[in-house]
Amino acid sequence: MTDYLNAINNNQASEADQQRHWPAWIALGFDQARGKTRMNQMQFAGPLRVQRPFYPEGETSHVYLLHPPGGLVSGDDLHIQVDCQPQSHALLTTPSAGKIYQADSANIEQKQRVDISVDNAKCEWLPMETIVFDGAHGFLNTQINLYGDARFIGMDVFCLGRTHSGLPFEQGMIEQSFNLYHNDKPLLLDRQRLGSQDPLIEALVGFNNCTVSGTLVAFGADAPEQQVEQLRQTMTDIEEERCISITQRLDLILVRYLGNCSEQAQRLLRQCWHILRPAIIDKAPCVPRIWNT
Repeated sequence: MTDYLNAINNNQASEADQQRHWPAWIALGFDQARGKTRMNQMQFAGPLRVQRPFYPEGETSHVYLLHPPGGLVSGDDLHIQVDCQPQSHALLTTPSAGKIYQADSANIEQKQRVDISVDNAKCEWLPMETIVFDGAHGFLNTQINLYGDARFIGMDVFCLGRTHSGLPFEQGMIEQSFNLYHNDKPLLLDRQRLGSQDPLIEALVGFNNCTVSGTLVAFGADAPEQQVEQLRQTMTDIEEERCISITQRLDLILVRYLGNCSEQAQRLLRQCWHILRPAIIDKAPCVPRIWNT
């Protein structure tokens, strides 16, 4: 009888765990008025916030997206929506690395979705890296929809485990997708699903035992081939250039990083951003001040 009651209690607890769902969302809208980009919409629920936009370069709105808990636990479901209306220009970043913590005993999923729409406007999506803790069960989805004469630069850095702290990614699963469309035509459909024992982690054609990957995409250059050559020439002069690949297809510039250091990934991809920004955004680089803290 004791075993029978324990089994019932365990099943009830498991059902309760599976029903846990802790959503949070934020919707930000930007337009242009009197020569300045306004954040004309901010709606939110749960622990996602923006304090206020900054204007270090005049017209452009710099926005720091805050998630006070600092990471995703089991049941968390974050949804970030950004809408850039014609002639606006928004730069969005985060003050610290995102984290996907170890899942609970029921292995409840941890989710984050980012939807960005840019309609004849300019947008820069430059968050800090995401760290996937050992035992995480995460889903990360980013979708970019560009329309008309949209200009966009986006960055994504992804760390498996915390190897420098002696805590590698030995258990768990992570699924990540990054999709970019222009006028509803797909330019990049990037998806990876990795379990801790996936052969791709060690495979030469996969991660080659590297724990940090990064991607930078840029759309809107008048001469993307020239920008690719400029990037390649600059990276050739850097000792770490072997960690970087640079390609161009369908007018989309794509920079990839594969290595073992998130700081190195951020440094190299930001250097590429410095080079690309004048050509894509038609403005000199203006580093968000939060990056210096």
